[in-house]
Amino acid sequence: MWQPEPDWVVLPGGSGTSTVGVWRTALAGRPVVIKRLAAPRPGDPAAVSEPGHIGYWRREADVIVTGLTEATPGLRSTTASVEEDPEGITIVRDWVEDASSSGLFLALCMGRFAAADLPRPRFLARNLMRDRIDRVARRGGWPTLDRTTVADVADHLWRHRGAMLDLLDGLPQVPQHGDPTARNLPGRYGDDAIGIDWGTVGTGPVGGDLGYLSLSAREGFEPLLDAYLLGIPDANRDQVVLGAQIVAVYTALSRAEWALARAATGEGALASKYRHPAVAPHLRTLQRQFPHMEALLQL
Repeated sequence: MWQPEPDWVVLPGGSGTSTVGVWRTALAGRPVVIKRLAAPRPGDPAAVSEPGHIGYWRREADVIVTGLTEATPGLRSTTASVEEDPEGITIVRDWVEDASSSGLFLALCMGRFAAADLPRPRFLARNLMRDRIDRVARRGGWPTLDRTTVADVADHLWRHRGAMLDLLDGLPQVPQHGDPTARNLPGRYGDDAIGIDWGTVGTGPVGGDLGYLSLSAREGFEPLLDAYLLGIPDANRDQVVLGAQIVAVYTALSRAEWALARAATGEGALASKYRHPAVAPHLRTLQRQFPHMEALLQL
């Protein structure tokens, strides 16, 4: 049975459905990161074996084997190798030093990546937001938000989620990273950002990656939007804004629900948990989405 070496250092980032763990070590003096993916087993969700689903277990390995993102504009991958066995896949990639890139730089890079002529192999994620919302629905939606001051807005947006997802499907579908955070895009190679996690790469609505990035970036939405549009100048601004707003709002609400639901199991009123360090960041992010929520309520 595959096991990590005792001297490997555990890294964050091992929470994926099929991810066994992520470690840092050195091979012949070369700093590397090792990621282990478990092959599907009887009883696992069917989605892990569906190439187009967000949860497809071997997408990151397939990206490496095909060289899909080795030289893509805007976002690119680093040197990596794949070793497969009956139990799963081991990915070994170069350690990427943190370039402390700004949100504006990353937004520009994501726009350039969205404008790229990316091949469309069958393993690309094709319904990322729909898959994510379906997963939330299977867990019961946003019931904890019904006990907060955003209850009415959350209820309206949840009941209209199908229409919002249809709006996303109607936008131009472009290449997207799918999980663009500073942690997943730490490095820099010339004018491109280096991505280290390609497990959600695929196609999605123009502006989708921008909306996702805006949840964690220090910069405001408008500067990020301008930077993204510099990277994909042929895009329609209104379409980019709509794609970003829907992705940002529904992701922020889902994260706030997740955090509050976990805190709600403890003693005390729910409102007393708002300042909890595991909850407060998600609520602050949600507050920044109020202008976007208001815009979606008008649709």
